Amino acid sequence: MMIHIILAMGLLTATTAFSAGPGEVLGVWKTDGGDSHLELFRCGDTICGKIVWLKVPKYIDRKDGPVGKTKVDRKNPDKTLRSRPILGLQVMRGLTAKGDNQWENGICYDPEAGKSYKCKMQLVAPGKLKLRGYIGISLIGRTFGLTR
Repeated sequence: MMIHIILAMGLLTATTAFSAGPGEVLGVWKTDGGDSHLELFRCGDTICGKIVWLKVPKYIDRKDGPVGKTKVDRKNPDKTLRSRPILGLQVMRGLTAKGDNQWENGICYDPEAGKSYKCKMQLVAPGKLKLRGYIGISLIGRTFGLTR
C-alpha cells in the first residue's frame, strides 16, 4: 500500500511540475527546419506571435520576388497589405488557455500561402511546442514543431 501512495505522489509531482501557464510559452521559438523564429507574446488575455528572424530575409529567386529586396507579404488576399515586410509580421493571434499546456481558438496566418487558419498549440515537453493549423476541424490540418 505504501508503494502505491509513493508512486501516486511521484506521478502527481511530475504532472504538476510540467503544468505550464502562459508564461512558459512566451519568448522566442525556432521553427522546425530553422528557417524562422517566432516570438510568442501576450496580447490581452491571449497569446499572439510574430516573425522575429528569417534565415533568408531577402528574395534570392526572381520567381519569388525582386532579388535582393526584403521579403514582403505579397500573397496576402488584401492588396493593401502586400507590401508589409514578413520580418516583424504578426502571424498568430487569439490563442487562449485551454487546460494545462494547451491553447486553442487562435488564428494563424501563413504568409507563404497568404492564408489564415484556425490554430491551437500544446507544450509537449519543456522547450518543445506543437502548433496545429487547420480548416474547420483539427483533423484537417498540419502540425508544426517549435523549439527553444
